[in-house]
Amino acid sequence: MRPICSAESIRSAEHGWFAAHPGGDLFRPAVTALTEVARSMLVGLPHGFVLVVSGPGNNGEDARRTGRALAAEGVEVRHWDDEAETFAPNSEHWSHLVLVIDGFTGIGGRGGLPDHVRALAVHCARRHVAVLSVDLPSGLVADSGAEHPSFRATTTVTFVAEKPCHVLQPAASRCGRVVVADIGVRVPERVAHAVEHSDLAEHWPVPGVRSDKYSRGVVGLDTGSDQYPGAGLLGCDGALFSGAGMIRHNGPQRVTDEVVRRHPSVTVGEGRVQAWVVGSGWPVSDGHDLAEAVARLGRRAADRVPMVVDAGAISSEVLGELGEGLPPGSLLTPHAGELAGLLGVARQTVESDPLAHAHEAARQTGATVLLKGATQVCVTPDGQALVAVAGPAWTAQAGSGDVLAGVCGTLLAAGLTPLWAGALAASLQALTAEDHPGPWPPDRLAQWFPETIARLTHR
Repeated sequence: MRPICSAESIRSAEHGWFAAHPGGDLFRPAVTALTEVARSMLVGLPHGFVLVVSGPGNNGEDARRTGRALAAEGVEVRHWDDEAETFAPNSEHWSHLVLVIDGFTGIGGRGGLPDHVRALAVHCARRHVAVLSVDLPSGLVADSGAEHPSFRATTTVTFVAEKPCHVLQPAASRCGRVVVADIGVRVPERVAHAVEHSDLAEHWPVPGVRSDKYSRGVVGLDTGSDQYPGAGLLGCDGALFSGAGMIRHNGPQRVTDEVVRRHPSVTVGEGRVQAWVVGSGWPVSDGHDLAEAVARLGRRAADRVPMVVDAGAISSEVLGELGEGLPPGSLLTPHAGELAGLLGVARQTVESDPLAHAHEAARQTGATVLLKGATQVCVTPDGQALVAVAGPAWTAQAGSGDVLAGVCGTLLAAGLTPLWAGALAASLQALTAEDHPGPWPPDRLAQWFPETIARLTHR
């Protein structure tokens, strides 16, 4: 896992370092890291000049010192202060710009850029000029995933640990490759951790010689409806191809018939399970549908095993009817619109601060929450948070959430905590989509899950 820290905690850690090292210098290791990365970025670029864009803060000083280090090596370096008044994007002069070292703002900066700096940022993006950002692309806000007018970095060198803007979309897409430089400051308190490939290898439940279908986990799915039968099939795709020991499907007859026709290893009917997946494909468009959803959820909650609560079961009307609440260890899997409805806020409000709203939903419901979207965050009621591996935008299509719910059910049934079940399931889907680029439908991607799991666990 990679630690993700707030701007305030990073500043506090730096102050603590200076208190313990009177007269110490954090510029030197920072500039060393920046110069090394800048030097590597210049390899293969055409002949031209490097432009240092610096502001008044520490990031500006980092950028200026990096520029001086490159100049000492014979690189042609110019400074924004010298060129600001004459910036003309279409002039021949600017056609020789090959690299910008962006140190205009730092982790304390507000969103957006002044007009003249914004014009340069736009020029760099349009002309594909390489940009090396110090700490974060100027114009972004360190603790937010919101998009603002900013530089679009080729590489960002940040210090001590990543900040939320480096991992939360859409801001993360503007950070390019993120390099974390160790400057000797201890990593402070984290707001979250980012899941890495090695985490899937470490935590994924791999059967041993004594395993059987029951010990591997029996997952039950009460999913699908006459209106949305495909949700039942897709959830079983996710559960089966992620390694469930056994699957029981309990849903409308039409859905179970289709499930067994496609997956003959799936059993139908009541029986003991280690986890339930509910809500996928449940219509809640009128009072009758709502009453049926409440009844279905109540039947499955009565088993008091962990539940994956998806789609049609995620609403205050449905969840509010559970007298005892959700069983311990349950996982909610809403997208931003569903979470907004649950919390009674606008969808844009959730999207502007997904981590905070996922925390609020976990606090209110007492369940772990996997918030789906461009960035997928999984948080527990006690404040732990994981950010799943990012995947391509092709997975934003109908049915992906149904498949994901099935994978979450497999992992809950195998004994994983809801925090790790949600984060690993989302990461598996993202990694598989990354390995198979293009608009593959979610059921087809699910068939490649075993390949991804085998590769990661073998490593």
